[in-house]
Amino acid sequence: MIRGTVAIVGRPNVGKSTIFNRLIGERKSIVDDTPGVTRDRIYGTAEWLTQSFHIIDTGGIQIEDQPFSEEINMQVDIAIEEADVIIFITSAKEGVMTDDMAIARKLQKSNKPVVLAVNKADNQELQMAVYEFYSLGLGDPMTISGAHGIGLGDLLDKVIELMPKKELKPYEGITSFCVIGRPNVGKSSLVNAILKEDRVIVSNIEGTTRDAIDTPFKVDDKEYMIIDTAGIRKRGKIYENIEKYSILRAMNAIERSNVVLFVIDGELGIREQDKHVAGLAHEAGKGVIIVYNKWDTVDKDEKTMNAIEKEIRAQFVYLDYAPIAFTSALTHSKVNKLIPLIDEVHDSCCMRIMTNVLNDVILDAQMMNPPKPHLGKQLKIYYASQVSVEPPTIVLFVNDPELLHFSYSRYIENKLREAFGFVGTPIRIIARKKS
Repeated sequence: MIRGTVAIVGRPNVGKSTIFNRLIGERKSIVDDTPGVTRDRIYGTAEWLTQSFHIIDTGGIQIEDQPFSEEINMQVDIAIEEADVIIFITSAKEGVMTDDMAIARKLQKSNKPVVLAVNKADNQELQMAVYEFYSLGLGDPMTISGAHGIGLGDLLDKVIELMPKKELKPYEGITSFCVIGRPNVGKSSLVNAILKEDRVIVSNIEGTTRDAIDTPFKVDDKEYMIIDTAGIRKRGKIYENIEKYSILRAMNAIERSNVVLFVIDGELGIREQDKHVAGLAHEAGKGVIIVYNKWDTVDKDEKTMNAIEKEIRAQFVYLDYAPIAFTSALTHSKVNKLIPLIDEVHDSCCMRIMTNVLNDVILDAQMMNPPKPHLGKQLKIYYASQVSVEPPTIVLFVNDPELLHFSYSRYIENKLREAFGFVGTPIRIIARKKS
């Protein structure tokens, strides 16, 4: 499980993105010598000593040559808001700058654990220059080199040491679900409608819900946990709004949930950002229910629902397994149907198929539609086995995994859904060479 969140802050061009890429083990952030290249907030996951944590690469943006611009100020505010531990990157080559002092003062007031890292300490002379960084008042500076990977192990040791002793675990024996969507689509109102009481603050102002709120409740003596999340905004320039960076909280909530309610604003219709939001749940392998909210605001006739369903299926092709619910949180219309649907989806996510039954279905599928030869070779599926649930994961033991084309994997998936239902859950199919 994710232990917490680490933010990397610092003025422009001190090597934040290089260090970020090193820590997550891939070139996710753009690296350039031009100050201000990282203009969007970038998220990744790092692991050290069996501990996983989210890491944020922040953009040190300056407009023209302003010494401590509003944008840097904002990115530090965001880091303070989001992070459990902050890594403050400075540069040994340039020494302590005015901006460094300004950032240090803000971090001192934050009461958040800060690790002061002096980057670009590539030789002994530069490493000796570290002593001037004591003037920042943030404790012992650590010399590192992002370009060469020097000192990053010690840096991560310190980060893990300072990480608060908290670990958000999934709820055992309780069906947990979260509510995600763009801001102001009616998530908190929907939570209140499900709970049948005003347990969550509701406001028309976008971004009212800042944190994930866990609320236990019972329906017919069955226990549930609902996790309300902050609205996910489209990533744009850093200075637009702090609220939009609540995406990490939503990701944490998704990780801890069995089922995800993905809410669309029926009044405004589908937006491009909805696809990004829904993709978070799909990629996490969670059960998904698409909730078309504010149904009371839609001008409709007997054909409207079918037309909207077709549009949703066209826009969210990768969620073709997800059931669609039309609700109005305001009037409580059809909200009572969500809990039985959540139960159905959760049962599908946890479904285990007996190996002999599974293989019968796979064999029938092959006989009805044999795989097409590829490069003169024919795919042979010898047998199949379900190896895990949430999501259901099927391993096909084959003669050559390369021969399993995406289209045939999709065909197998559809046959499994026909045979067993699997409502609202993705199915993962993995091909392995038979030993």
